[in-house]
Amino acid sequence: MPSPRRSLATLALTGLLAATSACGSSSAAGDESLEVWNRASPASAEVTKKVLAAFTAKTGIKTKYVPVLDNWDGKVQEAVAARNLPDIIINDSGMLGTNVSQGLVGPVNRDQIAGQGELHERAWEQAKGYDGKYYAVPYTVQTVATLIRKDWREKVGAEVPKTWADLVALAKAFQEKDPDGNGKADTYGMVVPASTERGYASWWASTYIWQGGGEFLTASGGKFTPAIDQPKSVEAVKWLQNLFCKDKVAIPGALTLVTKDAHPFFETGKAGIYLTGPYTFGRFDKSLGKDKYEVIPSPAGPAGTTSMAEGENIYLMAGSKLQDQQKKLAEYLITPEAQKIGMAGNSDGAIVKLPVNKSVDVLAERQDDRWATIKDVYEKDGKYFPNVPNWLPFRQRSAETLNKIFADCGTDVQASLTELAGVFKTELAAQKVG
Repeated sequence: MPSPRRSLATLALTGLLAATSACGSSSAAGDESLEVWNRASPASAEVTKKVLAAFTAKTGIKTKYVPVLDNWDGKVQEAVAARNLPDIIINDSGMLGTNVSQGLVGPVNRDQIAGQGELHERAWEQAKGYDGKYYAVPYTVQTVATLIRKDWREKVGAEVPKTWADLVALAKAFQEKDPDGNGKADTYGMVVPASTERGYASWWASTYIWQGGGEFLTASGGKFTPAIDQPKSVEAVKWLQNLFCKDKVAIPGALTLVTKDAHPFFETGKAGIYLTGPYTFGRFDKSLGKDKYEVIPSPAGPAGTTSMAEGENIYLMAGSKLQDQQKKLAEYLITPEAQKIGMAGNSDGAIVKLPVNKSVDVLAERQDDRWATIKDVYEKDGKYFPNVPNWLPFRQRSAETLNKIFADCGTDVQASLTELAGVFKTELAAQKVG
């Protein structure tokens, strides 16, 4: 029996998927409701419901909302196999290449999207495919930053870290100087979501690889070349390996952690440093206390303070019978009104992190200087993953290699990354961009 991924590719190649996949069950039954999915916690699902209710009140178009928290990929594949995808999916910008290559979305004529000129041009980058065409509408953007237990830092007498060396020194102090004052050696330096699942190890490591001057790929003349085995990439990965092997500041169990399982280690006082996204602010303010932690730009590596940028797009699924309504919802979601509702103040349910609409002032809406940090990092140092036709295979294979390097301190980093570069070369050829 073929895997869901293989079945999906076959459907896309035969052209059947694009013709039928996005006909949600409601529209198939004659219901004119737009079916909308996003990946949501209970809190963010409530905010999404408010946004969609406002859309219905404004346009009269009904929606059927399906929040998904766990097993997102599996549920999408099940919908594909049943040829019953929703009309709209709001999901990671990193999924664009997969959605395009599998025939789940078609090109979007940016000029025909009302309000498109009101969006930040950088936000549109995450909706653009390798071929220069747009395949989605940007909805929200963000970058990662470093969260630090401020009370712990002050307890151990350390300054705010500015460099990688400072960061490691602080992480060691958190492990050695009893920052929680309970008299036990039960605190760790860094929360690290380094699982291979969904490529998390690569997602987390990317900021540090770039800060070390490394790259996954380099581009020239419309073609890409593996760069993960080049000297600066190798040195950056060796530094990361040392966090596990020499400095030993990564929290135990890091190699199997995904972000949703990593968050509790920070908020319950198990580790004091966490490179993560601003979507955690509301949660940690509630569970830990806003005064207990601080948000800073990631301390500089040898090549600077580059930080991984990402966001979410509005995907208008191919084959929908409600294409006019799809377009109207996408246009509404990028309006100042919808963006402000989605920002949800400082709550942990915010579905809009940094707004894509230029007229929305994030500081006026949230009145929180931490968001000024996120905005500044995104605008000055934010970096998206390489714009190959489909980034996910690169993210997954690099996560697997990095996870092995972190797990085995005797691993030859250069040899492992050289092997990975070979895998990248093969994948680039398969995607016809090598």
